[in-house]
Amino acid sequence: MEQLITIDQQLLLAINSWHAPWADLLMWYVSARWVWIPLYLLLICLLAKRFGWKQMLVIVAGMALAVALSDYLTSGIMKPLVARWRPSHDPLIGMDVHIVDGYRGGKYGFPSSHAANTMTIALFFSLLWKNRKATLPLMLWVAMNCYSRMYLGVHYPLDILVGLCVGSAIAYGMYRFIVWALYRFFGEDASAANPLATEQSAGTARR
Repeated sequence: MEQLITIDQQLLLAINSWHAPWADLLMWYVSARWVWIPLYLLLICLLAKRFGWKQMLVIVAGMALAVALSDYLTSGIMKPLVARWRPSHDPLIGMDVHIVDGYRGGKYGFPSSHAANTMTIALFFSLLWKNRKATLPLMLWVAMNCYSRMYLGVHYPLDILVGLCVGSAIAYGMYRFIVWALYRFFGEDASAANPLATEQSAGTARR
């Protein structure tokens, strides 16, 4: 375990050691959640266009619940439970970490809620949309967010990796629930409108 922690620290310092004024500004904005509000609105509009407003409301409610669960699990439970210092607060390497605009975050950083939440949104939408052209830019968005957290010195790579795993699990679980919910409440109308309820219907028929 000590060797793993040492490798994690070395990787973070290697990532964090490259910095420039323009990159500081860019990574600061990439990491800011409010910057991505237009993206969230775009995703909602795309869902409405493809699935209709009624089913879109069910899907968006599911996505919001998934993100809330992801954020609570990582920030409300796991961070205080594990109590691993963020790099920016770590007494072992904190002085060597490049800090942007005095931002250090809270004391604990394992796992990364940014990684978990962005992966929840991206994977949930990708599973719904079933289109590689949509999945690729969303995964690039997740990667940028994850990199920005390490660039800013507030997360170790292991924080990011576990956050991604948490987000993936929650996104898939909520996706399966939404498939069931759409078929349960919209039935054949849902099957005609989108592939999700059709998938649920096919699974029911096989059983």
